[in-house]
Amino acid sequence: MTEQTVTTAPDALLHAVTSSDVDTVELGHPYTTGMPCSPNHPGFRMTLIRRHGDMVRPDGGSASNEIIVTGGHVGTHVDALSHVSHCGKLHGDIDAEEAQRGGRFSELGAENIPFMLRRGLLLDVPRVRGVETLDAGQAVTEQDLRDAADAAGVTPRRGDVVLIRTGWARYFDDAQRYLGQQDGVPGADVSAAQWLADAGIVAAGADTTAFEHIPPGKGHSVLPVHRVLLVENGIHIIEHLNLEDASARGLTEFTFVMAPLRITGGTGSPVRPVAVVPA
Repeated sequence: MTEQTVTTAPDALLHAVTSSDVDTVELGHPYTTGMPCSPNHPGFRMTLIRRHGDMVRPDGGSASNEIIVTGGHVGTHVDALSHVSHCGKLHGDIDAEEAQRGGRFSELGAENIPFMLRRGLLLDVPRVRGVETLDAGQAVTEQDLRDAADAAGVTPRRGDVVLIRTGWARYFDDAQRYLGQQDGVPGADVSAAQWLADAGIVAAGADTTAFEHIPPGKGHSVLPVHRVLLVENGIHIIEHLNLEDASARGLTEFTFVMAPLRITGGTGSPVRPVAVVPA
């Protein structure tokens, strides 16, 4: 038998990412001790437990390390489908009480959140409205998303990740204003959530703590958009995004990349999402 040399065409994706033809845009916040988070969750804390010089090896080497304590829904993160139930049921009519026995979810845990290499869309609602940021407690409706999609020249479709900009990330360093316990927070209402679900997207994200519309004085007492997306449609929610750089660059359609931690039985995971765009 004559030996044959098998040749393969260069991987187009590998060529693209190793060339100077692409750039990445950060879509999240750095993790910082004391950063704002929902009052329903324990906050992020990081401190060094060993400093350089605490222990020096015979050859002069030294190492430093830290301890990190955080809830799964703090900072830029993604919700697992186990995060929210309705009338005792998770997505797929799974019994929530039974699934959470033993201190972790036996079904729909964070280890099942998929790695996402998807078409991403940025729906920039303030840009369409001609403002820098939406008002506190302002609802983002289906029509707002349609208008933003039309302005961007895009249409959400099956498998997409859709990110909604409200402009609220600019208040991230002002925890009281950002969390909006008194004045509310802008975000998607049920009509917007249903429009996204009808398009068949796999994940939706926003630059706020709860993704959805928080009316003044209501806090996180009722979260109907979480029910529509997570429970009824199995759509993951990404929160605490920072979409200001993406907006400044005029992004509308891009390659979205996000890798959740595979936290077995968890209800969410920290993430570092990026948009991959032409340089």
